[in-house]
Amino acid sequence: MADTQVPFVEGGAELHVGSLVDQLRRRGHEVEKVAVPFRAHPKSELLSQAAAWRLLDLSASHDRPVDLLIATRFPSYFARHPRKVAWVIHQHRAAYELCGTPYSDFDHTEMDVGLRRQLLELDRRMMGECRHVFTNARNTARRLETFNGVTATPLYHPPPLAERLRPGTYGDYALAVGRLEPVKRPELAVRAIAAAPAGLRLVVVGEGSMRETLERLAADLGASERVVFAGSAHSDDLLDLYAGALAVVYVPFDEDYGYVTLEAFLAAKPVVTAVDSGGPLEFVRDGDNGLVCAPAPEAIAGALATLSADRTLAQRLGERGRQQAIQITWDGVVEQLVG
Repeated sequence: MADTQVPFVEGGAELHVGSLVDQLRRRGHEVEKVAVPFRAHPKSELLSQAAAWRLLDLSASHDRPVDLLIATRFPSYFARHPRKVAWVIHQHRAAYELCGTPYSDFDHTEMDVGLRRQLLELDRRMMGECRHVFTNARNTARRLETFNGVTATPLYHPPPLAERLRPGTYGDYALAVGRLEPVKRPELAVRAIAAAPAGLRLVVVGEGSMRETLERLAADLGASERVVFAGSAHSDDLLDLYAGALAVVYVPFDEDYGYVTLEAFLAAKPVVTAVDSGGPLEFVRDGDNGLVCAPAPEAIAGALATLSADRTLAQRLGERGRQQAIQITWDGVVEQLVG
């Protein structure tokens, strides 16, 4: 397994790789994860970091051949191996669809356009070396087709907590889980709870660069007593929070996949997401297992008000989501990756 590692950060991508290593070992495969530190800033060093991965020949360990290399995110698929498979979690999104948005440090300047062109071409060439290219979702596969002309097969996999998540009551709080970073748009949930019915609270699980900003926002909105910042909750605490929530608010911008959707469903909770949230829309069907609304606080507040007023509806939507999520297993994923 080849994966990049941002020091001191553990999010969905890190959990993704850890889960795959565990699942491969459960099935009798000898697996080793190879990680190289990665940082996105300054962007002038991106090509140097790609070159560092390109220098790695992972075809053997001492005199023992390595049968297969599974690479995940940029730039791990630059490593050399005669039998390389890419299971792309994401590329360097700042240079792709996020370019020119508030979520990226890439803009349409001459320097950025030149660097972006190089990255897109290098990604195309490196994936051209792979025997197979898979992605974690259709949304990621569409990006590969659009930007690189690469055809990829989506492979859905369960979240790491899948075997432990359980249904529970439909309580007096909405749950928001994820890194507190701009592209995840946690401020929408905070603003929404200030406009939601008075008896409803928001529990925010996660850490990130926006933590202090969000705390100030809650105070400015007069909602400090209604928003709980739980930090990076331990898994047992997170299981309890999912079990007792009324619903899960998950409104990132153009997400790749997002464990949160499936975690919510496995706990039989409806998901409130946005029309531009990307990956969650591959699972959430408006009025069937969740609610899809505009990426605006008032719309999200309205969805929460609907669920708060009708706990039976919340339960029905959540149970439909659970029936969908339990169909996603690791068996087909591992079979295709090592086949």
